[in-house]
Amino acid sequence: MALISRIALMRWAWAAACALATQAAWPQSAGAQSSSLHGSPDGRPPLTLPNNSWLYLAVPTPRELQMNDLVTVLVTESSQVLSEGNINRRTQSNIDANLQNWVKLNHFGLTADNETEGDPRVRGTLNSQLRTTSQLETQDSVKFKITARIVDIRPNGTLVIEAHKSLRNNNEIWEQSLSGIIRKEDVLPNNTVLSEDIYELMIFKREKGQIRDSYRRGWLLKSVDRFKPF
Repeated sequence: MALISRIALMRWAWAAACALATQAAWPQSAGAQSSSLHGSPDGRPPLTLPNNSWLYLAVPTPRELQMNDLVTVLVTESSQVLSEGNINRRTQSNIDANLQNWVKLNHFGLTADNETEGDPRVRGTLNSQLRTTSQLETQDSVKFKITARIVDIRPNGTLVIEAHKSLRNNNEIWEQSLSGIIRKEDVLPNNTVLSEDIYELMIFKREKGQIRDSYRRGWLLKSVDRFKPF
């Protein structure tokens, strides 16, 4: 019995020593874990994409545009018109005129002139018929890229841009010009702006050379098309 009591006493002493050692290793105060997205009082930062995502890419800060800065304009304009018309007009007129009284000059005065051969009379019939059928279908498209310069900044922050471009290949010349007003927020991060976002957009395209001369109308044909004498 003495041996058993001694073994039990040794086990109890060992358990008490282990408990004291474990208690000494634990912190004196422990708080509950915080699952708040705004962080925790112990200094943990809030859960945000820049801090916790491996795939997050920060959006570059837009550059402040100044006078004489350059922006690239992507011009993509298209229009389509379809018109049909049909006119059918028919008129008929009858004329029956009879002159019963007339005057003549007699010694610087006017007197009645009697018609000895009867009253002059005019009779006639006029028939007129007009029939017109027309159909118009047009489709235009303009697409090119041009670099514009900021020539003015309005008080409200809008930008006035202007661009000129000229290309010459032997005797062929292509000229392009553009102007308009844009907003700063319409300029994309890659420093480009779409033509559909330009206010008061004005585009000029001119061609010179043999190709243009082959289908250009002469002054006589322009006059005929303008006045349409036939």
